[in-house]
Amino acid sequence: MKRISLIAIVTIFALTAMSFTGGKGVVLRLNPQKDKVYVIKSKTTQINSMKIQGQSMSSTQTIETTQSMTAKEVSDTKNVFETKIDAIKFNASQMGMSFTYDSENPQNTNPIIADQAGEFEKNLKKPVNVTYDNHGRLDETTDFEMSQISNAIIELPEDEISVGSEWTYTKTQEVSDIEMTVKMKVTVTGISKKGVDVSFNGTVDSKDVTGTYEGTSTINQQTGIVVSSNIKNKISMTITEQGLTIPLTVSGTTTITVE
Repeated sequence: MKRISLIAIVTIFALTAMSFTGGKGVVLRLNPQKDKVYVIKSKTTQINSMKIQGQSMSSTQTIETTQSMTAKEVSDTKNVFETKIDAIKFNASQMGMSFTYDSENPQNTNPIIADQAGEFEKNLKKPVNVTYDNHGRLDETTDFEMSQISNAIIELPEDEISVGSEWTYTKTQEVSDIEMTVKMKVTVTGISKKGVDVSFNGTVDSKDVTGTYEGTSTINQQTGIVVSSNIKNKISMTITEQGLTIPLTVSGTTTITVE
């Protein structure tokens, strides 16, 4: 008798969970809270592999950024954010040497990467405005390097979604100063009070560049903003340096959280 009761309880629980996650429809729209400051924390690790005159070389770099975005204007058709990079940490290693930069302790920067540090500082604490519609489509922006806002605000579907729903969009990504278009496909894997869980994969659609993106994200139902994401990418291209044609492969991982 106890066994039958236990099975019944488990069955009811499973059906309830299915009803909540599998059958519930959600409409996602970008709807930030006006004047709220959202903080994007990101960490990107990138491995660059290349062949120069038959010799293989590789370097590794890690960049951590803290970026704020404030919802200055919110409406049914337009959302304007003021965003800026607040802090940067950079570490690179190549041929047994290591170089670091920390915007909060710039005096410790190795002189060898002074030029790189200068480029970082050009983007530091420099506010720019970015405008999106309520589907997360970019409407207007200024040039803004190192920004992670495109991973925090993604294009959202027109229709109601449930577990198993899919949608596609394109985004522009820059790797090693090469701008390329990525075709993304998003699949809903779970819906709960915590948020909408999705998996995604993308392919690069650009001349002389091939590559893939894949990962998972959680989207806040109320704001439409990604609150966490894990991304992997692998890009292959050819660059020209001092008259040499160099095959280059860039493999990377990025994690972000938005608070």
